[in-house]
Amino acid sequence: MSTERRLRLPGIAYGGDYNPEQWPEEVWAEDMRLMREAGVTMVSVGIFSWALLEPAEGRYDFSRTDRLLDLLHENGIAADLATPTAAPPAWFFRAHPEALPVDRDGRTLSYGSRQTFCPSSAAYRTAALRITRALAERYAGHPAVAMWHVHNEYGCHNAACYCDASAAAFRTWLRRRYSDDLTALNHAWGTTFWSQWYYDWDEIIPPRATGADPNPTHRLDWRRFCSDELLSLCTAERDALREATPGVPVTTNFMVMQNFDALDYWRWAPELDIVSNDHYLMSGDPESEVDVALSGDLVRSLAGGPWLLMEHSTGAVNWQPVNRAKLPGEMRRNALAHVAHGADGIAFFQWRAAKAGAEQWHSAMLPHAGTDSAVWEDVVQLGSDLKALAEVRGSTPTAQVAVVWDWNARWALELPSQPSGELRFQDLVRDWYRPLWRAGVAVDFVRPDADLSAYRLVLVPSLYLVDDTGAANLAGFAERGGTLAVGFHSGAVDENCHVRLGGYPAAFRDVLGVRTDELFPLLPGETLHLTGDVPAGATADLWSERVRLAGAAPVASYGDGPLAGGPAVTRHTPGAGTAWYLATRPDPATLAALLDRIRDEAGVQPVLAAPQPGVEAVRRSGADADYLFLIDHSGSGAEVPADGVELLTGKAVSGSVTVPAGGVAVVREAR
Repeated sequence: MSTERRLRLPGIAYGGDYNPEQWPEEVWAEDMRLMREAGVTMVSVGIFSWALLEPAEGRYDFSRTDRLLDLLHENGIAADLATPTAAPPAWFFRAHPEALPVDRDGRTLSYGSRQTFCPSSAAYRTAALRITRALAERYAGHPAVAMWHVHNEYGCHNAACYCDASAAAFRTWLRRRYSDDLTALNHAWGTTFWSQWYYDWDEIIPPRATGADPNPTHRLDWRRFCSDELLSLCTAERDALREATPGVPVTTNFMVMQNFDALDYWRWAPELDIVSNDHYLMSGDPESEVDVALSGDLVRSLAGGPWLLMEHSTGAVNWQPVNRAKLPGEMRRNALAHVAHGADGIAFFQWRAAKAGAEQWHSAMLPHAGTDSAVWEDVVQLGSDLKALAEVRGSTPTAQVAVVWDWNARWALELPSQPSGELRFQDLVRDWYRPLWRAGVAVDFVRPDADLSAYRLVLVPSLYLVDDTGAANLAGFAERGGTLAVGFHSGAVDENCHVRLGGYPAAFRDVLGVRTDELFPLLPGETLHLTGDVPAGATADLWSERVRLAGAAPVASYGDGPLAGGPAVTRHTPGAGTAWYLATRPDPATLAALLDRIRDEAGVQPVLAAPQPGVEAVRRSGADADYLFLIDHSGSGAEVPADGVELLTGKAVSGSVTVPAGGVAVVREAR
């Protein structure tokens, strides 16, 4: 988060997307009254208003936005003013049909929803910058504007376009990446395979639909290009906004959540003044609270500190097969969990539930039922909660454990033609994150090449792809005295998706003290028993390897199957540290026991000396005090050791604090 351009609002920001253009202006006064009642301090406006702001090319109508911003300011509510570039108007596509996106099968998609543009379209870029500059010039200095909101959820619907303009832009990107050396590209892509050698840059096209599996490095570079191409649109708008309003922070809303992987946010985050995120629960997830925490920790790590939750839901969404409402207390727990994991602002989509349009069945702060509803009561209660937590702003969790996360490795792992098509990066990371979360162990996420000096323990649940710099950094961490734990099928390929030869896990063989000569992925539903220093009845699934010891000691072995008696979990002491290798996926209880042992050896302590089952414990540290967040997911409540002041009630606590059933307690702990 930029220290020069920061959000100048007191306390924890609270609000949501506000789309008053969907309603008669006589409704606006009621909105202001109810926002004040709910404790709203900031709303995002103008996100999908391009068609109204610019009814024809170069002809603007800012009258509605003028009145809206003035009204917000009069009512003490700040505006997160958006550039409306996620939804170009129909007149734009009539004038520029070539800007429509083309899918992998060569079909041109139509306008009529949102993000229906090609990211490489010159016409789109010109139009987007034109409306951005017009907004910036119009509202530079307006007292309501506290932050700029660029676009909306980049890549949500148009992460890739396969048209000829995109092909040309891809070639330009490739020429930069490979220093205009076509031979270097051919070697990086391994194009001697299947007669794919290129003799001219113009022969290279996007990885469009073909009759067989495409070149994996071609696909990987395409993913990198698509992320960078959208980033270039974001930074172009950011620069236009900064030119007119140099003191106003700029953000865009990320989508760090289960079902989105299109963008490399490690590359995006440094380009923003404030990192913001949208997060939605998946209805079929029985442990959605784990995903809330994982997402919050990852976004905080991207930001390097506090961040903003730009969107989540008060209840049901509208885009899943079944859109369930949230249970009593669930919305409050979700919101305060995001605060616990570093959010300095909480917002929803949207303020007032729409009566028309594609998102008419999406929940909102003010639901269709109006103020006579449980949702509204919860919204007002949350506003009161956030006001009580104002002093928490600026504090942040601190961690002794780092989990390696890399979008390139995620993309590469999930390409076709793997030893197993059952591997999912997000699932593998969450498998390791879950027991740490349950134990109340604070976690940061890091890149493979990050500075690891602040950590005692570094976990690498899945890092199929890693370059030499990242591999050396992780190995060096263990050799210098840290504890490193690596999951199966890690270090298998380099940054070009070339297999590292000589045995697996190639990039980490030496530091782990093992060598695998054959992979034995398991079929869905197939399990193996584990023996050794693991809980009785331990099993494993998904993956196994024929591991040979090369300095490491076995901790657990396969109890049956073709690898019976062979090592499944190993421990090595390279240099001054320790390195563990998990060559399979243990069952959840066994994995938790192994990670407990690993972190105990590393000297990592949980937030609570005696973690309470079902109670999430997170500590944010500030300049003068620490803030202990306790969130009951069990529905039973708990009595937790604590001393200080419980901020939500304002009551002093001595010895212990009561966490209500399904509720939350936040204790200021004096230093």
